Amino acid sequence: MDPIDSIKLRWLHGALQDVTYELARSQFQFAPHTWEPAINAYRCETCIRICVDLAGVERSQIDLIVEPLRVLIRGSRELPEPSHDEGRAIRLLAMEIDYGPFEREVVLPAEVEIDQASAEQRNGLLWISLPLKQ
Repeated sequence: MDPIDSIKLRWLHGALQDVTYELARSQFQFAPHTWEPAINAYRCETCIRICVDLAGVERSQIDLIVEPLRVLIRGSRELPEPSHDEGRAIRLLAMEIDYGPFEREVVLPAEVEIDQASAEQRNGLLWISLPLKQ
């Protein structure tokens, strides 16, 4: 075997090992990432209404920033896990519910009255009401 070919093969093997390690580390790391909650947005006759799916998020964990042409919703959701009363989880079967910090920006199609904006939380949904600027 040519010594140059041997060096190339060793280098390739090392490079593949590095890529495989980094891929496995990134896929199985349970560090929180920023996620985007789902929304429904409506333009009504006198206002814009935004409904944000924030099930399991405490009101104190939500930061709402309203500007004339955009709304920014930020916060954090704790990892939903079984309580200690239910026994210790021994195996993860599925993990589809996002947790950790979230952020969602909604660009508005018209200017709104910032000082008249309001929000309420019902059944895991955050309803934001933004009166249109006259």
